[in-house]
Amino acid sequence: MPGDIVSDTANRLLNKVAVIGAGPAGLMAAEVLAEGGAAVTVYDAMPSVARKFLMAGRGGLNLTHSEELPAFLARYREAAAWLEPAIRAFPPQRLRDWCEALGEPTFVGSSGRVFPRAMKASPLLRAWLRRLDAQGARVELRHRWTGWDADGHLTFETPAGARAVAADAVVLALGGASWPRLGSDGGWVPILAAKGVAIAPLRPANCGFTVAWSDIFRDRFEGQPLKGIALSFGDRGVRGEAVVTRDGIEGGAVYALSAELREAIALTGGAILHVALRPDLATADLVTRLSAPRGKQSFSNVLRKAVQLSPVAIGLLQEAARAHGLSLSSLPPDRLAALINAVPLKLTGTAGLARAISSAGGIAHDELDADYMLKRLPGVFAAGEMLDWEAPTGGYLLQASFATGAAAGRGVLKRLEL
Repeated sequence: MPGDIVSDTANRLLNKVAVIGAGPAGLMAAEVLAEGGAAVTVYDAMPSVARKFLMAGRGGLNLTHSEELPAFLARYREAAAWLEPAIRAFPPQRLRDWCEALGEPTFVGSSGRVFPRAMKASPLLRAWLRRLDAQGARVELRHRWTGWDADGHLTFETPAGARAVAADAVVLALGGASWPRLGSDGGWVPILAAKGVAIAPLRPANCGFTVAWSDIFRDRFEGQPLKGIALSFGDRGVRGEAVVTRDGIEGGAVYALSAELREAIALTGGAILHVALRPDLATADLVTRLSAPRGKQSFSNVLRKAVQLSPVAIGLLQEAARAHGLSLSSLPPDRLAALINAVPLKLTGTAGLARAISSAGGIAHDELDADYMLKRLPGVFAAGEMLDWEAPTGGYLLQASFATGAAAGRGVLKRLEL
């Protein structure tokens, strides 16, 4: 519709910038741009903004982490080197100061994770949107980006029909492909691929894994937590909790190893995850407890009382024994003790991308310049989870989204010489 195309000279002097995607990366880019003097409009396909951000807030909104920056940066693995400038420019303390300026002070939890005192996302988001509005940033909802037309205008599908919009620069912040019902469905991939942009396949990250449970175990223990455990794979280990699902296992401790497990499964078709059910008990202590006379107690009662194993932990032991043709009650104490703290769990695949906390893959780093502009598409910048990086839960995902959004905003200002 010609009336919707903004192209007259007077408006162009305003340096109109389109931000596509109203999650943390897009909104942060919009804030940097508005503060820098650009006329900003944020477009999003959903009926409301930041839906995944709000979903994250249901669990307490882990914004960032308090650990020292060198250790913090190492969490980004192969992407640490190229993300470092953006995160150093917008580090965890600056994110905390930003929250406080919005009237939402933060605190450090016992694990070092940083949360807003309100322990949810909605108050922070409301304050942020009020500030963006005061800065002059506009938001256009129910605008699904479909690419560019022959004249280089951005094209959108809207309830009123197709719309074309001209802009002096664009920030793409469309997210990955996890939780697609919240807006990040990876629909941008074919649009950019058609322009020659190299994109690593989107894969589940911070995800669960499938296990071929027996029907007995699945029906009895689906949804049950495994608490106080330690997981190990290769030379990596982590303590925490996991949850038995109907088709496998998920939870914080599993997510921390998900990148290595996912790659191993992709390479060999499976992976063996070892579960320590009582990691705080030395093998010798376990042997002593298991060597005590059982009397008339059932074997399950011995495990429950002497070793303090929960019913689901005992069930997991029994699953491993069945898989290897073993009788738990017949094992000598030393072998049983070794099994308790190294239960082999065969993972057969990753849970679906739609259920993952986040996604790996995305726009390859080599496609970006130092200002987060796509080299093949001058004036088009990208930020957030649509870039090819991944990180564990613990505040690292949101921190990099905020930081790269800010970096892309600064890149636009530099290009427009504002």
